[in-house]
Amino acid sequence: MNQRKGGKLSTLANDQLLPREELYTRCPRNIKLNIGIPDNSASIEYSIPLTPQSVELLVNNGHDVFVESGAGKEANYSDKAFSDSGAVICKSAAEIFQCDIILKMAPFTHEETELMKGNQLLLSPLYLTMQTQESVRRLMRKKVTAVGFEYMKDENGILPVERIFSEIMGNTAMIVASEYLSTSRNGKGVILGSVTGISPTEVVILGSGTAAEHAARTALALGATVKVFDDSISKLMDFQSRLGQRVFTSVFHPKALRKAMKTAEVVIGALSMNEVPKMIVPENMVEGMKENSIIIDLNIIQGGCIETSRITNLKKPTYIEHGVIHYCVPNMTSRVARTTSIAVSNILTPMLLEIGQSGGVNQYVKTNRGFCEGIYVFNGVLTNQDIGEVLNIPVTDINLLMAAF
Repeated sequence: MNQRKGGKLSTLANDQLLPREELYTRCPRNIKLNIGIPDNSASIEYSIPLTPQSVELLVNNGHDVFVESGAGKEANYSDKAFSDSGAVICKSAAEIFQCDIILKMAPFTHEETELMKGNQLLLSPLYLTMQTQESVRRLMRKKVTAVGFEYMKDENGILPVERIFSEIMGNTAMIVASEYLSTSRNGKGVILGSVTGISPTEVVILGSGTAAEHAARTALALGATVKVFDDSISKLMDFQSRLGQRVFTSVFHPKALRKAMKTAEVVIGALSMNEVPKMIVPENMVEGMKENSIIIDLNIIQGGCIETSRITNLKKPTYIEHGVIHYCVPNMTSRVARTTSIAVSNILTPMLLEIGQSGGVNQYVKTNRGFCEGIYVFNGVLTNQDIGEVLNIPVTDINLLMAAF
């Protein structure tokens, strides 16, 4: 086709002649979420994933929230508070596990997996060292999409739940240390900090991440002497910068660490979370510690970073080995159940609202890479390489699976 222009014929470009398709963008379709919160007190977990304020927000946005009776009791949230916020109070866990989305603050159990109807979304901690191949395979048989709090990332690549847990654990560790050093707990009978005319308490911290930073801040605020060890000079430099003041730092040199542990009243294991600790303090270093000193191993979720550590719980949190008090509770955050509940609720609530607005979890994972990285089972298929290697289960790339949904 020709067109006359300035007295001359000009040829229109081919692309001007071709019909153009009208671009069509599908708008997200809001769906109603059906959310269940079971009571985890039998698992000695006292915090809860949603506060009544968050429940009210979700209900006002058209979603249904079901809470098992007594679920919030230990965090000082009554059934009435949840009911007044619009939640449905259920008498049994069986009712809760029929919901499309299950929120838990404790790892799933065999009994809970059996109660699930299947094809649901499960958000909870995983605690890989506490799982078996069969426990994960049960979830897979139920065609569940399971998200681990430890693996979930935000839009900035930060692990939000792991980070807030680390903050709480770091601060709480020093409170626990102070408690168990006291005479009332049959400890050494010393104050965690300093008093005029008396040498300050010595605290050794293994690691330089978020938990280590908050433990150091609390210890320094109380007047204790702090010594920090890690496997990298650059990590220690970054730690000093974040802390904003000078403390003793060292790489894991055996002689330096042994010397520090001999004079320490408190040793905090706080290596990087979400991975198996690379440094394990040998038993003979524990043998050289002061009698009635205390070890708090925050890495116990990953198996512990001290050879004498073994998992305890909030009902029986300590044991003594080589004259040293050991505190190795994986869910230490549950000591401050209300604070932990509010912190986690602040993370999960906007996420749940976005899942509803996007049209469901299968749509949400396609646009939220951080959430996608938190998934370890997707519609019954294991997608986390680390879990697959540890438990010897075949793994499929989640990107291949999403194309089918």
